[in-house]
Amino acid sequence: MLLSTQQYPDSKTKTKKELTLFEMVLFAMFGSMMFISKILLEFLPNVHMIGMFIVLLTSVYRTKALIPIYIFILLEGIYAGFAMWWIPYLYIWLILWGFTMIIPKNIPDKKGMIVYPLVCSLHGFLYGTLYAPAQALMYSLSFEAMLTWIGAGLLFDCIHGVSNFFMGLLVVPLKRVLIKLNRYMTVRGRQS
Repeated sequence: MLLSTQQYPDSKTKTKKELTLFEMVLFAMFGSMMFISKILLEFLPNVHMIGMFIVLLTSVYRTKALIPIYIFILLEGIYAGFAMWWIPYLYIWLILWGFTMIIPKNIPDKKGMIVYPLVCSLHGFLYGTLYAPAQALMYSLSFEAMLTWIGAGLLFDCIHGVSNFFMGLLVVPLKRVLIKLNRYMTVRGRQS
């Protein structure tokens, strides 16, 4: 069954985790929130909440966080067109997800208040550099031209990194809320 967590009886009693209805709705909502928050903040160059949402969702849902990330990426393509600029989106947010996966799931809140903003910030500072290889391949840029492209965007990457740091400060408080919501929905699901 797709919508539940099932236990398969055998000698070792395996548990197979699948998406719950709650997670499907939550992931669709977060994918949409990432997309809408980006549109609402477009008047500020390189200031958005996407990195914060990715770190938040990955810290709570781990591998399942890929679902809202790629919902966001799909919505971006539908809204703005599946053009060349969109191709790096397929991997650039995956790098932030992967880096967040390295952080222990149950990191203490005090450490999380430092680590999560730093991870968000680092991704923002490196955004242009991470984007550049795809740009170089798509537009046949030489290595020197790619470095020039990175250099031209350094100011925007600095804005991105600083704004991501401040957005990253929201991860721990929102993580607490999300964990409580998950517990509530788990208890409620068992009662029905």
